[in-house]
Amino acid sequence: MTHKKFYLHCTKCGYDVPDFKEWFQHMQKCPKCGCTIVDVKYTADLKSIKNLMQDESKEANSVWRYFDFLPLNDKANIISRGEGSIPLEQWAFLEKYAFEKYKLSIKVHAYRNDLNQGTGTFKDVAAAVAASVLKENGVKEYCVPSTGNIANAFAHYMAEAGISLSVFIPSDALMANEAEVNSYGQRIYRVNGDYAMAKKIAAEYSAKYGILMSGGNTDPMRVEAKKTMVFEWLRQIGEVPNVYVQALSGGTGPIAIEKAYKELAGLGLVDKMPRFIMVQASGCAPMTHGWVKAKKEGFPEGWLTSYPIYDNPKTSVPTLATGKPGTYPIIAKLVKDTNGEIIEFNEAYLVDIARLIAFETTVRIGPAAAIAVGGFFESLHAGHIKNGDKVLLNIGEGVRRAPDFVEEMIYTTKHIDSIDDCTRFDRN
Repeated sequence: MTHKKFYLHCTKCGYDVPDFKEWFQHMQKCPKCGCTIVDVKYTADLKSIKNLMQDESKEANSVWRYFDFLPLNDKANIISRGEGSIPLEQWAFLEKYAFEKYKLSIKVHAYRNDLNQGTGTFKDVAAAVAASVLKENGVKEYCVPSTGNIANAFAHYMAEAGISLSVFIPSDALMANEAEVNSYGQRIYRVNGDYAMAKKIAAEYSAKYGILMSGGNTDPMRVEAKKTMVFEWLRQIGEVPNVYVQALSGGTGPIAIEKAYKELAGLGLVDKMPRFIMVQASGCAPMTHGWVKAKKEGFPEGWLTSYPIYDNPKTSVPTLATGKPGTYPIIAKLVKDTNGEIIEFNEAYLVDIARLIAFETTVRIGPAAAIAVGGFFESLHAGHIKNGDKVLLNIGEGVRRAPDFVEEMIYTTKHIDSIDDCTRFDRN
């Protein structure tokens, strides 16, 4: 297969699927063993990744800067809105807080996914690559279960690719998410049940009509797309921070980071993977509860398959409402291997977190991103962040689709009857 740009390697039986055409023909399962997890392998010299990071003559205008290491053959099939070319910002006010409160000298960078030009979320990069690959392979229909952000990103990029998308969302999904998917002319199925039910019916729909369905957090298109964030960190600041903090629903982020490290191994660009600090909303934290129990018991045999399942979880962050965490065995192992943590953050403080970030940076983050930032504070308090650490906060989304959350951030308004009710104002 050396004449091909890439192939898909089955992680279970070792069979090499030659291309996405065969992968899709078998409904995204290994033709030999039926495994749904494959590793994309590239035939180009991996050393050229280093050149892409150092060659500033190539404009970093989208994830497609890394075309040679993304699973697409023809650039004519690229669907893009500039996603992936987003900055890492140093948030010095958090560094100051850590020093003044805990005497820790640390660095903190925020990865601004709210600036992605598709739908302003962490999912845009995955959607761009998925839409491009599907277009290249002549796919005209696709379906996806989603709690919200994947629905919108995929609806946007699939529409640009001319692909009809059916989205299955749980009953508590935000109306703003539903409205945005509809605005692209894509189909929404609002399921009378939780996310697990939405995934079940989506899978049945896929089987009934022979329509491809998103492979979820281990989907090779999504993993390959999101691995490029590591390339961008290296390009922008010359290193990968040693602590990575992300709000956790399914967990493609850590899976993608591990994939990037596999590709970069031996190039002198990275050493060991960052400590993963995964943060769940207190209203839906099955991975956290499974992790805490396993840690307390000393990680006994079988601990990776022992975790709770919550039906119809009640959370104020519907985009993180995964009550049946099928990826727990993968994510928990990655967290343990990196000496990380899976924690939860009290949803009651989300608005306070969002107000603080907006005041200090003028960045308006969404509720899931507030969970991640809240997890940073929780980690400081619990001692999970150490002196000298370099921390990266994944700002997963902005407030574009959370109008109710924005309204909760109102706190400076004064209701008046006349000029006599007005006083001079000092923002500080």
